[in-house]
Amino acid sequence: MTRIAILETGAPPAALAAAHGDYPAMFRDLLGEGFDFRTFDVQAGEWPDLEAFDAAIITGSSAGVYETDGWIAELLDWIRSARGRTRLVGVCFGHQAMAQALGGRVEKSSRGWGVGLHRYQVVSPEPWMAPAAATVAIPASHQDQVVEAPAEARVLLRSDFTPFAGLAWDEDAISMQPHPEFTPAFATALTAGRHDRIDPALVERAVDSLKAADDRATVGLWIRHFLSA
Repeated sequence: MTRIAILETGAPPAALAAAHGDYPAMFRDLLGEGFDFRTFDVQAGEWPDLEAFDAAIITGSSAGVYETDGWIAELLDWIRSARGRTRLVGVCFGHQAMAQALGGRVEKSSRGWGVGLHRYQVVSPEPWMAPAAATVAIPASHQDQVVEAPAEARVLLRSDFTPFAGLAWDEDAISMQPHPEFTPAFATALTAGRHDRIDPALVERAVDSLKAADDRATVGLWIRHFLSA
């Protein structure tokens, strides 16, 4: 059984976590059976032994990778140490952390909030991306973006709003800005709860967009294939 370390870098609002689960639970639900998961609270200083796991998933967080909290610097160091020694998957904050650690640059984007169901073009099809798709629609929730990709990374996914929405390094590290682990119900509740921080008209459009069909199942299969390779 494939052994997966989940590096938990943040948590949903408490009320939403009670109804929808925490981020590790969302990844377990997305990826399904066949994996042996263990969660590590990196904000509390918990780190996996790389020799004990076949892969690691770095979750989303409300933090910014450019912030000065000690655990963020430790995470960036851990990514640099883990690169090439185990398979890595980063999502949202995890995507940004991988990019920042490996030579890219992340900042709070001048484009503003990216929320709702976003559609991304598949720029670089990979063997594990089966079934193949030219585009995928996945929930998004972010202000920060990768604005400069690491020199060694190739772009997997892009959109006009998020040019570096998916990255890959060699054959053993991938990351993506959108959230395939977010159900439409959770993404809707999370976005609606931010009406005090996001323009209400954007919130309304985002919530409405989440009623459309998405490609979470397809991207979940892609990640399963990548982790099992």
